Amino acid sequence: MFEKLKQFKLDGTIVVLPDFFLDRIIKINSKDELFKMIDSKATTGGGSIRGISTSDIKGGNAVNVAYCLAKMGLSVTLFTVANKIGTSVLHTTFSKFGDSVNLFVKNGKHGSTTSIEFYDSKEKYVNVMLSDVGDNKNFGSEMVSLPTDLDIINTAKGVVLTNWGSNLKGTELAHYLFNNSQNAFHFLDPADIETRKEEFRDSLKKLNSLIDVLSINENECTSLLKASNLDSKLSLDLNDIESVKKVVKRLSSEFGLKIDLHTRIGAAWSDGEDVLFVNSFYTVPKKLTGSGDCWDAADLIGYFAGLDATERLVFSNAYAALYIGSIEFEPPSITEALDFIQNNYQ
Repeated sequence: MFEKLKQFKLDGTIVVLPDFFLDRIIKINSKDELFKMIDSKATTGGGSIRGISTSDIKGGNAVNVAYCLAKMGLSVTLFTVANKIGTSVLHTTFSKFGDSVNLFVKNGKHGSTTSIEFYDSKEKYVNVMLSDVGDNKNFGSEMVSLPTDLDIINTAKGVVLTNWGSNLKGTELAHYLFNNSQNAFHFLDPADIETRKEEFRDSLKKLNSLIDVLSINENECTSLLKASNLDSKLSLDLNDIESVKKVVKRLSSEFGLKIDLHTRIGAAWSDGEDVLFVNSFYTVPKKLTGSGDCWDAADLIGYFAGLDATERLVFSNAYAALYIGSIEFEPPSITEALDFIQNNYQ
């Protein structure tokens, strides 16, 4: 793994799309504390709750994945939507990568998210996001239909489609992208599908032959199990390794595609026949927003670098652990992740 990643260089471009959000991160101790503060202010007629820790950052699954890939040295093309302010933020954010990142930003309304992060229990740190998805909800093939767009898509080494859950045209976009990039590696991370889980189930059965890897987290996994009526047949205890392995193998078999599942306790991979699991690295989380995108980016690097499944999951877990264990919102480099593995993996 170490030599493969140290020597890794991809000759070609990864296309990532479509969502961009401006995120505000609010950190509190617990939801009970938040509710008490709101209730107290409401009973006195409203007003400001001061002393809250906040951070404003660029966000969106596509933007975060693209940024991580660029940070790890890949050439990236990002298609997204934003207004003038958002476009300026994107160009400023990605300027450090020079010509290795190409931005194609359609004029429109980017998304906005307020993410509230807190401890739900002593061991479970969670984030709840309040989102206005903007024009991300209607990002269809017409947004990438220019001849120059198609040239980029046709010659891409990989096409990464994120946040199907927020995009009402996500299935149509997936068909268009994957059919127009026959030689590319096709990676889909749907994000939160709970309110459209049956629709995603049906779409996945139509798209499965076009997808190389479906990447999901434990919440998306639970939604997909329920939509497929498998929740009553399988244990939903995703805090148990054997349960996680059983679940990902069954879903992989059910939909006829490879699945990478990342959870709090670790990550699993299955092709419907074989299955494996790799434990998470212990870390005290300083933040959660964007961690899944970091995991996806490292997972993609693992595929492109030719890592075996175990190596790829180890690397992805380490990359995400480094990110959530840092106060800063900057993802690590490949070298930093490898050093972390060398010092923490047994």
